[in-house]
Amino acid sequence: MDIAVETPFIRLHPEDTVLIARRAGPEGSPVAPGILAASRIPPGHKVAIKAHAVGEPIRRYGQIIGFATQPIAPGDWVHVQNCGMGEFTKDYAWGVDARPTLYVPQPASFMGILRPDGRVATRNYIGIVTSVNCSAHVASMIADAFKRNPFAGRDPLAEFPNVDGVVALTHKTGCGMGDNDGLRILRRTLAGYARHANFSHVIAIGLGCEVNQISGLLEEQNLAGRLRNMDIQTMGGTRKTVEAGIAFVREVLEESNKVHRQPVPASHLTVALQCGGSDGYSGITANPALGYASDLLVQHGGTVILSETPETYGAEHLLTRRATSRAVGQKLVDLMAWWEDYAARGQAELNSNPSPGNKAGGLTTILEKSLGAMAKAGTTNLTAVYDYAQPVTEKGFVFMDTPGYDPVAATGQVAGGANLVCFTTGRGSVFGCKPAPSIKLATNSAMYERMEEDMDVNCGTILSGRESVEECGQRIFELILRVASGEHTKSESFDFGSAEFAPWPIGATM
Repeated sequence: MDIAVETPFIRLHPEDTVLIARRAGPEGSPVAPGILAASRIPPGHKVAIKAHAVGEPIRRYGQIIGFATQPIAPGDWVHVQNCGMGEFTKDYAWGVDARPTLYVPQPASFMGILRPDGRVATRNYIGIVTSVNCSAHVASMIADAFKRNPFAGRDPLAEFPNVDGVVALTHKTGCGMGDNDGLRILRRTLAGYARHANFSHVIAIGLGCEVNQISGLLEEQNLAGRLRNMDIQTMGGTRKTVEAGIAFVREVLEESNKVHRQPVPASHLTVALQCGGSDGYSGITANPALGYASDLLVQHGGTVILSETPETYGAEHLLTRRATSRAVGQKLVDLMAWWEDYAARGQAELNSNPSPGNKAGGLTTILEKSLGAMAKAGTTNLTAVYDYAQPVTEKGFVFMDTPGYDPVAATGQVAGGANLVCFTTGRGSVFGCKPAPSIKLATNSAMYERMEEDMDVNCGTILSGRESVEECGQRIFELILRVASGEHTKSESFDFGSAEFAPWPIGATM
């Protein structure tokens, strides 16, 4: 990857047929020896360095990101007007790049909260899960009774400094559904949160007549005895349920507060890898830097979860090469086929994924977006592929099937056990994911400086030459350990994380 500071355009791979603009390139500006920009090239966008006939592949990262839809001359701006999707053969090369993991002899540690059953938490919340949207307001009323408001000088938890808060996790479903995948995914997600190590205690609130009966949730997910539950109809209405919920929280606050942090190995960390509001720099700066941090965490015995299946589409053949078995790689390939069918049934196509913001930032096709997004997962072996919200039990780099929509994807990862989230963004996504803290990584300095109150790390230093990918990745890894030890992130300072709870609403609403 050539990102020398003096070059206005970046070459990512010797086989690339386009360069990336480090900053806006005016018409007539030098692109490469003997090539001038035929028009203005926006920052983060692509410019051709060779002629492309119609149908000829366009390469970035040394991989196909699309095909010329009209003749392209050297110096032309390459984007949606002349680059589109097309079919090409992928070589899955099952496991050919899998290598033994080189674990460090003395793993890093962080200050974690050790639960009685041996699990380790990075935060200490009391949770309120809802079986159905009809109980959402009541759950929120209970949580609001304990909501801190530093601007008003209000802190109902002042006597319980070791409790990070009371979180109501509400959603828009739970009824109007059959006994199908939608119900099973919802229950698996709720159960994952109910069991999450970052919750000391959990209460479940239902209405009483919904499809997603709490009794069914408890039985199907083996949650009996793990959480308190009540429904509004049996309790006698809103006021009585809220009073009972508040009483429960007050009852357990003292016990919840009786925790202390102690040194634990980094192997207890499970980090969700997310990206949102991506731009043309995402695959150059923040994503590969997070990938380096991911490799470090795996080498220290920890786990990283890549997800967003539609945003891996077109790059899956690079992950199958790292799979520890053909079965692991085949499951990923099968997911891509399922998503193609799922999108078709919804009268959509997977290339619809790049959002208007993605395209404004320089990303043209889902192939290009996927190749940049997968850089978050580093270079280590792919050890397992999980269904949405399925408990993650394997160590190392794993994949979880989720939509590309960030809140839905992260909800599945946290339900699977992620106790920390790393979220890269180029356009400036604001996000949190209680009960897991969320670290925000900016891909470029301009956005970081504009939104510094929301961003934890500026990876634009790679673009300016102030840091290498490895140096920035090391900085991210060290921040992961500090945040896991209790250091607050920018999103936590704004109390993000409860409204972003969003289980995958798969299936028909009736």
